[in-house]
Amino acid sequence: QLSDVHSGGQDMVIHRTAVPAPAAACMLKVGPKKEVAECKEKFASSVDPTVSQTFMLDRVFNPEGKSLPPMRGFKYSSWSPLGCDANGRCLLAALTMDNRLSIHANLNRLQWVQLVDLTELYGERLLEAGYRLCKADTPCGELGDFPEFQRRHSMQAPVRMEWSGICTTQQVKHNNECRDVGSVLLAVLFENGNIAVWQFQLPFLGKESITSCNTIESGISSPSVLSWWEYEHNNRKMSGLIVGSAYGPVKIIPVNLKAVKGYFTLRQPVVLWQEMDQLPVHSIKCIPLYHPYQKCSCSLVVAARGPYVFWCLLLISKAGLNVHNSHVTGLHSLPIVSMTADKQNGTVYTCSSDGKVRQLIPIFTDVALKFEHQLIKLSEVFGCVRTHGIAVSPCGAYLAVITTEGMANGLHPVNKNYQVQFVTLKTFEEAAAQLLESSVQNLFRQVDLTDLVRWKILKDKHIPQFLQEALDKKIESCGSTYFWRFKLFLLRILYQSMQKAPSEVTWRPSHEDAKILISDSPGMGSTEDDQEEGTSKQASKQSLGDTGKGVDIDDTAEDSLHQSSDSGGREPMVEKLLEIQAQIEAVEMHLTREHMKRVLGEVYLHTWITENTSIPTRGVCDFLMSDDGYDDRTARVLIGHILKKMNKQTFPEHCSLCKEILPFTDRKQAVCSNGHIWLRCFLTYQSCQSLVYRRCLLHDSIARHPTPEDPEWIKRLLQGPCTFCDSPVF
Repeated sequence: QLSDVHSGGQDMVIHRTAVPAPAAACMLKVGPKKEVAECKEKFASSVDPTVSQTFMLDRVFNPEGKSLPPMRGFKYSSWSPLGCDANGRCLLAALTMDNRLSIHANLNRLQWVQLVDLTELYGERLLEAGYRLCKADTPCGELGDFPEFQRRHSMQAPVRMEWSGICTTQQVKHNNECRDVGSVLLAVLFENGNIAVWQFQLPFLGKESITSCNTIESGISSPSVLSWWEYEHNNRKMSGLIVGSAYGPVKIIPVNLKAVKGYFTLRQPVVLWQEMDQLPVHSIKCIPLYHPYQKCSCSLVVAARGPYVFWCLLLISKAGLNVHNSHVTGLHSLPIVSMTADKQNGTVYTCSSDGKVRQLIPIFTDVALKFEHQLIKLSEVFGCVRTHGIAVSPCGAYLAVITTEGMANGLHPVNKNYQVQFVTLKTFEEAAAQLLESSVQNLFRQVDLTDLVRWKILKDKHIPQFLQEALDKKIESCGSTYFWRFKLFLLRILYQSMQKAPSEVTWRPSHEDAKILISDSPGMGSTEDDQEEGTSKQASKQSLGDTGKGVDIDDTAEDSLHQSSDSGGREPMVEKLLEIQAQIEAVEMHLTREHMKRVLGEVYLHTWITENTSIPTRGVCDFLMSDDGYDDRTARVLIGHILKKMNKQTFPEHCSLCKEILPFTDRKQAVCSNGHIWLRCFLTYQSCQSLVYRRCLLHDSIARHPTPEDPEWIKRLLQGPCTFCDSPVF
């Protein structure tokens, strides 16, 4: 989802991408290829029906299918926390229907790349270990025995996988300098109940970023679901893995993370529910909360079991770990098919296939808690539908629902059309208040909230007074650049709301021109099918254009000003647009100066006397001091120290085409005396003198690629997000 500042359309803006399923079937490594082929032939032709039929019908043994339909597609996926890939975004762990577990990254904005195949790596590890977890285990049997053949498959067939939170540790370098190294854990639950815990160093680049892999025995038979339990008590982080069974039990397994400093775990497993009541655990969510009566943090674990919600409140006190658990009944008449949770406030959402969604709000009591629940009738919004899954957006602004057509006149539909629908969960006022009081202070990470604010301003064509006043107070009191970026976002949306929608789409040719072009082109025969296809493509492009990127602000400003000046009654609108444009430029200049101060601070800390850095330090200093109205004592002191360090050296940039000096007169571009124009990197203010560069997600700014000769502090600057919209840079 994008909160697009360059589009005047009120619709939600979504960029959709796809991860293709592998064409080749995944064969689990259970032994030498020749021996495996002989065993498969032996089991398939066995006279014992319990062996032959079990083998032929189990798709783990036969992923290619032969006469059966192919197992091509995905059965589960899991998003990592933000900040795990090279661009500071999420990784995607995807599990195919034929048990291939792989990790993908969205490195080039709209293109997904597979970084590693964990199923293959884990199979190689098991083969080297002789299919034993530790050396003390008894030697495994012969592959020709069907139970042993099943065991080797079940110990590497994934059921679920989940990511932990990011853990930061300090690494001591050779020169005794400490640097922060981030790592993340991926827990993989297998059919036999074992759990493999992979540790990855961040940013995750591929096989070389794998630090370790440890296997834990959970003791759970027929495992169905997995979730991380992460609890913070007295600034100490505790972790464990919550495992649910298809037979009903739920328990927390300790995870001993010897290599991860600052993490602690349980001494022994904690059973949250032990009854084998044949209610399969479908989904588990762990929500960190603050207990208002006990005055400490606590952990709420909720699990969907049949049509019920099982909850467990975990609280650490002086007496030890307190466990309160119960079930919430009377929610659904059918089994729960999907459950999601808003971790901001602890609200839980469940849905059954009959189109009913329940909202459960935890209310703390003196001892434990209770739930208030209310029904969300999707039939009032979408009509009669069947629901297949739900998910809440990162900050709880939207609920995404997968639906198909419901029954009509007592009959099921002939065809199923799966759709992703969006339901708004927050009002504009709630979203604005959450943005103002946010601890995240990043607009990109709160895109669902900013989208609600964007919609409201585009609809009403003004910024509400209460939001304007509250934002001005925040800027005066703390002066954080986050609030300046929020103000810039509001002004840009207000500017778009004032624009007059063009009567015709500028890129679309007229029908007359198209006909002349086709008939006049030699060797191009036009059939009716071709013309119909062209029309449908144009129509689809038109609909995408409505919700996609608009044209640049400056261009639309000129167009609107020309249109307005033609009609004499539009002069107040012209003045309003010019006023908003001046405010936008002022806020952008403030954010630029603040980032320039940060860049100069890095230059001062990491350079010796008269050292030539590739950053145009003297030009940035002169640019900051060129405005007489800008009086910042911090900037003046910093510039004074830097100029003293430079010792009258200027170190100007030179044009790579004509070797002339590139003066620093503009923050966006550099122009030499011969008229060669180079765009400037908004992160380091260097000129991008190459044909390849990066842009932020909203096309706000230009940034150069890091080079091998860049020092670490410049590479660190180049990893930053956009200084105007917080978007990552591609």
